[in-house]
Amino acid sequence: MLSEGIEKPVEDSLRPATLSIIIPAFNEAHRLPESLRQLRTWLASQPFTADVLVVDDGSSDTTAEIVREVMEDWPALSLIVVPHAGKGAAVRAGVLAATGDLVAFADADFSMPVGELERLRAVALDIGGVAIASREASGAHRYGEPWYRHVMGRVFNRVVQLLILPGIQDTQCGFKCMPREIALALCQRQTISGWGFDVELLAIARRHGFAIREVPIPWYYMANSRVRLGHDTLSMLHEVLRIRANCQRGRYSRGPELSDGLGDEATTARNIHAR
Repeated sequence: MLSEGIEKPVEDSLRPATLSIIIPAFNEAHRLPESLRQLRTWLASQPFTADVLVVDDGSSDTTAEIVREVMEDWPALSLIVVPHAGKGAAVRAGVLAATGDLVAFADADFSMPVGELERLRAVALDIGGVAIASREASGAHRYGEPWYRHVMGRVFNRVVQLLILPGIQDTQCGFKCMPREIALALCQRQTISGWGFDVELLAIARRHGFAIREVPIPWYYMANSRVRLGHDTLSMLHEVLRIRANCQRGRYSRGPELSDGLGDEATTARNIHAR
């Protein structure tokens, strides 16, 4: 569980960097048990300390109850329940509560093999910046994805590259890892709560000079995706235009310096008890 009064970890080159894994979840009762089982098994074999924060984004199913049940014999697992506001808002809530040296985002379906988290973690440490799982970088493989979803994803990425993030081939894969201080700095400037939040965080990271590296992964299409092709694609395109306008207006340049973090807001979030 999250405990009160948690302080920033002391940097120590002799110990492995700790990791907080944030899983935003909206009505994921059917997928979380297996995903959490795989994640727990993998973490048990790792040399570093890690905690897992599931952020329930106002689910109407038994997502929260399932997480609470697993928490009974897994002390590293915590639950944060927030009103439904979108994936971006859920990730932000998790970042504010995280205490690890590194923060990783992970989709509840774990369409990427859980062991790939170590590659993201290693890259984030190596570059001191943002490591993003990529389904398009050289060496990546997609399995089982319907052709029309792939085409729509590539069209969306072309728009993103043209307007905001040239050179980044896959902004939307849900697995990312970065130092917690960077995650806090990005979320402090975040304005998008929906699916477009990935594009926004990467746009802010690039504007502030943080290193970004794509890590090729094997990725398996999971049925029952939360993305509604028509509605969500139009929504994401609208959000991309908002992000571009924010960039042009200097919206992301404002705010405290990186070392200032999020101040009282982040401290308050870390003092939340799992519910």
